[in-house]
Amino acid sequence: MIATGLVKTSYSEEDIVFLLKDVTEDFTESTLEEREKAVQSGSHYAERLPVEYRPSEEYTKLYKESVEKTKEQWSYFVGLLTKRIHLHANTDDVVLVSLARAGSPVGILIRRYARQTFGLEWPHYSVSILRGKGIDENAMRAIRKWHPNSRIQFVDGWTGKGAIQTELTNSVLSLNEKEGLDLHDDLAVLADPGACSVLFGTREDLLIPSACLNSTVSGLVSRTILNDRFIGKEDFHGAKFYGELLGEDVSNDFVNRIAACFSQTAEAAGKEASSTPVTAERTWQGKMEVEEISKKLYSGTNHQLIKPGVGETTRVLLRRDPWKVLVRSLDHPSVQHLLVLAEEKNVPVEVVPELFYRAIGLIRSGQET
Repeated sequence: MIATGLVKTSYSEEDIVFLLKDVTEDFTESTLEEREKAVQSGSHYAERLPVEYRPSEEYTKLYKESVEKTKEQWSYFVGLLTKRIHLHANTDDVVLVSLARAGSPVGILIRRYARQTFGLEWPHYSVSILRGKGIDENAMRAIRKWHPNSRIQFVDGWTGKGAIQTELTNSVLSLNEKEGLDLHDDLAVLADPGACSVLFGTREDLLIPSACLNSTVSGLVSRTILNDRFIGKEDFHGAKFYGELLGEDVSNDFVNRIAACFSQTAEAAGKEASSTPVTAERTWQGKMEVEEISKKLYSGTNHQLIKPGVGETTRVLLRRDPWKVLVRSLDHPSVQHLLVLAEEKNVPVEVVPELFYRAIGLIRSGQET
């Protein structure tokens, strides 16, 4: 039933199937300078891959401490989110479709929780969605063919300003109109600091530890690739498998540590889900703050250079050319890894107490004010 030629992963097939074409042997990473120059001159970011960041000893230690300190908290939010998904779907027949790759470990955790707590086996696929390109339509056609009557639930790790939510909404509308796939754009995320998802575990801007790392916490799978040289019209979007990083891989350790807390947090999560609204309104409050910052610092020209939220700020420091980082406070546990990364990369950190988000990463454009 499952397609061949898919990218390898260090996760088990029971946990997840990445519907991504394997381009491991064909594709070479670009330097930060090459990639940034290409993106800012109009090339799409998915045509190239960044070189994977190899974490320092201090940063790795901080990641491990973060997992240990917050595993019960995230276990609770996984339970709350899974229960809300189940209530919202109003059926046991759910198929999870996570957005690779930040959504991949979250989808695994939701699948495991549904099995352990509700006795439900929810299939879980991970597919590519790209800003400006939309979701992988070939992957979605395949999933709908394999599961013609199931309720498909999209899953991601966190929101920033809502660009992926908007992309998903547009893709869902298009596929439903063209092909009647009966998809829904109610993206479920663990953390929704941008207030742009209707299903979430929390709207606090907190660090999900998986945001700290790249492929080594995402099944050793790269960012997704859409480049005509390697991806044909009938292909799924592509990805690489970083087998050389197997010794540094913490992907299964991360999900195992959080899943081990499910039995401790399930009762409280169930009570919360039953006593609060299943969904919440999208207010897009975070997007409004981004627009204000864009006017002040970039002459209002490019919102894509502003990456709000702890998760997105981490990504800026890991794989873009950061100009500076804004934080609400230097003291909160969720920003400590950002301070380490910023120091390593010689990126200035500015405290802005009135920030809506806990942190915002700003990308260099050459036109900063």
